[in-house]
Amino acid sequence: MAGGAAKNDQWRLTEVASLEGDRALLGRSSTAERVADILRDRITEGFFPPGARLSEESIGGALGVSRNTLREAFRLLTHERLLVHELNRGVFVRVVTVEDLEDIYRVRMLVECAAVRGLGPGPYDAAATGAIAAIEAAVQAGEDASEGREWQALSTANIRFHQAVVALAGSPRTDELMRGVLAELRLVFHVMADPRRFHAPYLTRNRHIVEALQAGDTAEAEGLLLSYLEDSRTQLSGAYAQRIAEG
Repeated sequence: MAGGAAKNDQWRLTEVASLEGDRALLGRSSTAERVADILRDRITEGFFPPGARLSEESIGGALGVSRNTLREAFRLLTHERLLVHELNRGVFVRVVTVEDLEDIYRVRMLVECAAVRGLGPGPYDAAATGAIAAIEAAVQAGEDASEGREWQALSTANIRFHQAVVALAGSPRTDELMRGVLAELRLVFHVMADPRRFHAPYLTRNRHIVEALQAGDTAEAEGLLLSYLEDSRTQLSGAYAQRIAEG
């Protein structure tokens, strides 16, 4: 057990050291918001997995930012439900509960289906056409990743598909809301052992949804999306509950 803990600690130190490459992204305005953007990306990519402790000293040193700036970034990500502060222990990447996962899907069904419904039947204006093109690009990226057996890239492409669906609403506030919701969802997938199992079966359904949108049939697209989300929730919730129970 001690050897495993030491190995995990060494792995985390390596990942923290890799943040030095992100220092250039801060530019001359080392704001807490920009630090939060970097850490959010690292968390959702799985560099800092659920349950990992984030060291102020090592991360602040890697990014070259003050402790106050880093603490403000941690506070922002805690508000987004990506981090949790434990008294006298520190800051950790949050482990999503099964109840949280159910709520995430409730929000997704409300927002994603409303974004498609609000598009209305075709023909579409330039903004809507561009948004549908982004959905098509995400579907194609997922298909390419599957063909190349790049399962993490497939996971990323699937998240981008849903971000693009939400972008149909043309609402920056809705985009921001779903950025947080989908980031939480990625915490769930990082706990699961086989991302292929939870993404590959939905590639064909993604393709059918974008084809319905391209045909101007938003009612069909919404129905397909709702069925997709319901099936995904049932499959993922059951598997995640079992995984959490196993520790």
